[in-house]
Amino acid sequence: MPQSPDGAAFETILTALTAAGEETRLRLLALLAEAELTVSELVTILGQSQPRISRHLKLLVEAGLVERHREGAWAFFLMAHRGTAAALGRDILARLAASDPVLSADRARLAEVRRARAEQAARYFAAHAADWDQLRALHIAEERVEAVIHDMIGEARIHNLLDLGTGTGRMIELLAPLANRAIGMDQSPQMLALARTRLEKAGLRNVQLRQGDIYALPVERDFYDLVIIHQVLHYLDDPARAVREAVRALRPSGRLLIVDFAPHEEESLRANHAHRRLGFSAEEIAELMQDAGLDVIERRDLVPDKNEGGKLTVSLWLGRDRRVISDPLPLTLGEFA
Repeated sequence: MPQSPDGAAFETILTALTAAGEETRLRLLALLAEAELTVSELVTILGQSQPRISRHLKLLVEAGLVERHREGAWAFFLMAHRGTAAALGRDILARLAASDPVLSADRARLAEVRRARAEQAARYFAAHAADWDQLRALHIAEERVEAVIHDMIGEARIHNLLDLGTGTGRMIELLAPLANRAIGMDQSPQMLALARTRLEKAGLRNVQLRQGDIYALPVERDFYDLVIIHQVLHYLDDPARAVREAVRALRPSGRLLIVDFAPHEEESLRANHAHRRLGFSAEEIAELMQDAGLDVIERRDLVPDKNEGGKLTVSLWLGRDRRVISDPLPLTLGEFA
């Protein structure tokens, strides 16, 4: 049936309403509006069988209310954010009382799942902090990646640089000489201790390290002209949220550089190294950036040479904030916080 000029097709609305109009499916929709989740996590939260949850998810996906993507042995689900059905789903959820006891209990169990994930990741980073640089070198040679980072960023002076998930501080060490001020942020105290030692040895005096949550950055808004997320997104349960938060730190016309793996099937990285995602496609990162208000201005894929064996491809995306700044920035923007 053709869509009318002022509304959606009858079948589209009916299918979406039918899919959302059942208790478990409405609860699933509310959860997937909060976080990207696997079937096993939804089973844990709702206390229902895996086949039952899978059937409900299938209906939600077919109705256009939920998106699904598969990585190796895992499938991830998230509320759709485009299309008529997605808009209808958001409207339905907006009309639900936040204090509803059923939904409140589901959110509490979701928080427990997230806490368990965070604790697992924290244990991993604490255990592997000392050999972090070697772990990051599981892909192609870091020298190749760093050369491309330099090339993409260029030699123009950076007023304020922010490195999210700074780890041992290598990106700060590499790029702080180009910046008036550089901030490295990480949630792990062990990582920050290593970064601090590294940066002190490098003699960098324009650097500050902060402990903080990548989903709630303890930094200035609309301030940084370059933000870097280097080999971090694949550890996160909500990459889109992290990208949106990073963009909020950007000044108008500021740039965001994301470095991560291209899609791969190395399940051992999930099992042994706390990776939640097995890489990201070009389209996926471009969509994350565009939805957050950036234009993708450059992308590069670094494919391993034959002599590098089966190491993973590294992809780099550079996005620019669409807002335009009307006045030039001063050479310095205040003292350290």
